[in-house]
This record gives sequence, C-alpha cells and structure tokens, in this order.
Amino acid sequence: MRVLVLGGGVIGVTTAYELLKDGHEVTLVEREADVALGTSFANAGMVAPGHAFAWASPRAPKVLLRSLWRNDQALRFRFHTDPAFWRWSLRFLGECTAEKARLNTTRKHRLCVYSQAVLGEVAAETGVQFDAIQSGLLYFHRSPQTFEAGVRNMTILRDLGQAQQVLNRDEIAALDPALAPMKHKIAGGIYSHTDSTGDCAMFTRELAKVVRARGAKVLTGTTVTRLESDGERITGVQTSAGRLHADAYVLAMGIWSPMLLRGLDKWLPVYPVKGYSLTLPIGGNHIAPQVGAVDEDNLIAYARMGDRLRVTATADFAGYNAKYQPSDFKVMLGKIQDILPGGADYTQPGYWAGLRPMTPEGTPVMGTGRQRNLFFNTGHGHVGWTMSCGAARVTRDLIAGRKAEIPLDGMTLQ
Repeated sequence: MRVLVLGGGVIGVTTAYELLKDGHEVTLVEREADVALGTSFANAGMVAPGHAFAWASPRAPKVLLRSLWRNDQALRFRFHTDPAFWRWSLRFLGECTAEKARLNTTRKHRLCVYSQAVLGEVAAETGVQFDAIQSGLLYFHRSPQTFEAGVRNMTILRDLGQAQQVLNRDEIAALDPALAPMKHKIAGGIYSHTDSTGDCAMFTRELAKVVRARGAKVLTGTTVTRLESDGERITGVQTSAGRLHADAYVLAMGIWSPMLLRGLDKWLPVYPVKGYSLTLPIGGNHIAPQVGAVDEDNLIAYARMGDRLRVTATADFAGYNAKYQPSDFKVMLGKIQDILPGGADYTQPGYWAGLRPMTPEGTPVMGTGRQRNLFFNTGHGHVGWTMSCGAARVTRDLIAGRKAEIPLDGMTLQ
C-alpha cells in the first residue's frame, strides 16, 4: 500500500519507520527544510512514563488565574481573540476535575509505557544514537508541604505499576552528586529508575536516515496546503510541490493538523501551548547532573545530552505565536542556577521556544474519522517524545487492519 505521512517531526518519522517495516511504500512530507525542526527540535528530552500526569487537574485553573498578574507561573494564560482557543480552553477547564485527571493520567501512562518499550526495540533494531542516558528520572520538591503532596499524587502512577522510590535529601545527593551542594534546598523526591533521557531531534534525524535508506521518499521544504476528499475518502493532497496521491494518509502535523482537517470532519481538539528551553554547554570544570530531573515546585525540567544541558519550563497559552526574547527565560535561568550552580556554562545559553500540540485531555488523537483512509497521529502535547514510537506502532497496526496492542479509549476523534 502507498502511504503518505504528513509531518516530519518525531511522530511522523517514527510512523514512517513502522510503516516501512510493514512493507508499505512510504512518502513523508515536511514543511521545514529538514525533519525535527519544529516541536521535536529542543524539547525536554525525557522519556518519562513516571511523569505522565494530565495537565488538566483541579490545581490548573488556579495556576492559570494567578498567571494573569504573575510571570513566574508554570502555566501562563494569555487573552487573545482566536475562537478555537476559547473552545479549546473551555474543554480544558471541563477536564480539570479529580476524576477526569485520574482517568486521563491512566490513559496517558498506558501509552507512555507501551511506547517506551517500542522505543527500546527501535533503538536496538537500527542502532541509532541519540545521547540516551538510562539512569532514571528524579522528581524533587523544594518544601516539605509540596513533597508530601507529591508523594500522595504519585500514588496514581504507583497504582498503575510505575516503579517509584521515595528519597530524602541525602539519598538524592548520593544519587546525583551534582545536587549535593544544594541539597539543603530540597525536601525530598520520587525516583523512577525506569525513566530515561535522550535527544529527540538527534533520534529523529538519525531515524530519518534509516527511513531514507530503506526506500522511503522524504520531501522536505514542502508545505501541505489542502486535503482533497470525495466525502468518504481522501483522494489526494495539494502541496507547494504539486499534488500527491496515496492509498492511505497519516495526519501527523502537530499544531497544524486542525487547520488541514477544517471542513472535512468534526473539530480536531488540538491547540498550541508554547514551551521554552535553554541549551547550555558543559565544560570540564562543571559538575553536570547525571540523572535528569524535574523541579516540581517550579516545573522546570533538565537533562544532560552529551556535552550539553537541556533545561525546559513553562506552558504558555499564547496561541500560534512561537516568538521569544531573552527576558522570557530569566525566571527559569535563575531557578536552574539556584539548584545547579555549577551544572553548566550559564553565560552561553541557547534559546528556543516550541509549540506543543495539546489536547484538553492530554492524550493524542489516533484512529480515523469521516474519511476512512485518513489516520490521525497528532496532539501528543508535552510527552510527544515519550509517546512517539508507541503511537507510530498503533498507527501502523490500524492501517493494516489489525487491532492495536493497547486500548485506545479516550484517544480517538469519536
């Protein structure tokens, strides 16, 4: 079967790889000059089933409200006039109950665990290198109050079988000596030894080389402008390079997916939420962290990637605006220097901001809709790197007419 994959981030490239393994003729289309130049470019790098919590929670509305007058909040709400934003926001608020947060977290965790296993298979099959570190992830808290709340909250994942170990500040310092000088600022943490880190963009670029070598066409610098449909099927795709045709199509375009689907099916609840990242060089005189971590009180994540330290923070509800300026990173830069004063060269920060394709529930949209040969693989939000390989295999199985290996309740357009 001929399959056209629309989108060249980690979701699209892993999907192309899985489809090639199934014997399909694959063409991948990417609007940027190369793969992994969008949301996959400089994300947190965490493969983290141990942090698969739904963002929509009873706590979220209060944080968003405070962000209207404070710029140090992990979630930031900005007023603008886009009707799609308000429609998405109202649905997000509707998910902010304890019951729905638990259900959405359960569904996210299921896909994350499955995907982590598939990622291991893909890495072993291909030998791709991506600065992977298999040393687990630490989720630490600054105050006794938030630490106690964090341990209670983690029971959701523990009950799902997620490996966890509660650590005090001395045990945290022993786990990662980079935190030892500032251990007095840490009340405690939860360590998930099965989590890991790696460079998502490096993985995507290297896997794209494998995809090309195995016969796929990768059309970069090619913008998809319109899907053509006869009502029941997609009949072709208009692009900046001309019309393309296939037997099946995969919509893996992240934040651009709803625009392409407009007028063909029901509303696709995917909207951009901007995240910010710093990439800092690590020299020989720095005590860089050996274990990736999340500062839960400030929702700042960091991970070592070879000779670089990646730091990420903030969920900015700013629409399709991906612009940034150095002042946007002031708070997160100060927080990471506070906890890792010798962790990297903070005088040479590399700035970046990306637009995460979020659904209100935090789970992606997969399966089909009105057009039975159009398969969705979009809306993976802040854990797209974690979910990518599993979502790709689910999509491969659905295209082949096979039942997915995990339940997809809450993860289809229906």
